[in-house]
Amino acid sequence: MLLQGALHLLACTRVKMFSLSVLAVLVGSVLASPTKRFDNLSVKLTGPASSVASVDELKFTAEVTNTGAEAVKILKYGTILDTLPTRSFTVTKDGEEVPFLSVSLENDNAFTTIASGETVTVAHELADVFDFATVGAGTFKFEPLVDLRVGGLEEEIASPAALAKVTVASQAIEITVTGEIAKREEKRAVSVCSNASRKSFIDASYTEAKELARLASSYVTSRGASDSLYRAYFKTNSASTISSRFNAVANENSSSRTLSCTDPYGYCPGGNVIAYMLVATTNIYYCDIFFREVASTSLCSGTTVASRNVRGGTTLHELTHAVASTTDVTYGCANDQALSASNQLRNADNYNCFATQVYQNTRC
Repeated sequence: MLLQGALHLLACTRVKMFSLSVLAVLVGSVLASPTKRFDNLSVKLTGPASSVASVDELKFTAEVTNTGAEAVKILKYGTILDTLPTRSFTVTKDGEEVPFLSVSLENDNAFTTIASGETVTVAHELADVFDFATVGAGTFKFEPLVDLRVGGLEEEIASPAALAKVTVASQAIEITVTGEIAKREEKRAVSVCSNASRKSFIDASYTEAKELARLASSYVTSRGASDSLYRAYFKTNSASTISSRFNAVANENSSSRTLSCTDPYGYCPGGNVIAYMLVATTNIYYCDIFFREVASTSLCSGTTVASRNVRGGTTLHELTHAVASTTDVTYGCANDQALSASNQLRNADNYNCFATQVYQNTRC
């Protein structure tokens, strides 16, 4: 997913209380920035009863409380604070992950601000977000994604790399679904782009994405896994694996996948989402921000790789979700390089930053 902000379907509103509650407490005190510190953050997760008849009852409320003395900004995308249907939970059955079905986005710098003593409440309904039908009824473990990046309210935050990574201890909630789980009706949309200039812009980004992928694959094949740039973004991962993923983007030729300038699911408003992919269909939708991005050639005339505003890189990012089953672990090139090897392999932004850096290094 590509965003400048954050996603999850339900608004930050309070829903009725359920019977099972879990409290997560911040481990230790951390620096929110080089100059600001906060000492405590708590996340309380409330869910349904331990046994439910239907996945429609899988509704959770997360309460995030700032118990420190100062207000904080928290990057919310892909966390329990996200108010759009991104992956805010890990759901497992018998130790195996339940497939994620909702949207993948790319985010950059959208925040939730929590004042001292304030609690922000976010509601999550998971029936349509995970593919429960493929695994059937049984006992599921729900673990909220609560690794957060935080900063002080008054400091200017140029990118997520400027934020401190906060580790939050949490407990999982186990819930047994006793009833049969029918396959959810797929929410398809007719994707069109009647705006000729925007259609041309999307087409150009698609062409540039495939060229970036071809260039990156060739670079990996010729330089190998010992190359310093490769190691920065993919550490000890097999060069053949990474090359094959770039090749999958370069050779993408689906006749059913759509690239659309419409927003049928309503995820674009707010000015923070650049683009998103619906996991169930792998269709890609571009928001208004995307059409302010630049061509790959701009990397030779002042555009930085770290700015992550190259249109071909954005489309490459989304296509890795579609053809290589990547996810969104983090955003920002510096953050991408700090990930473990296993997370670098599956993080879409690593492929974006690496490919655009290869372009700048070899074509400019």
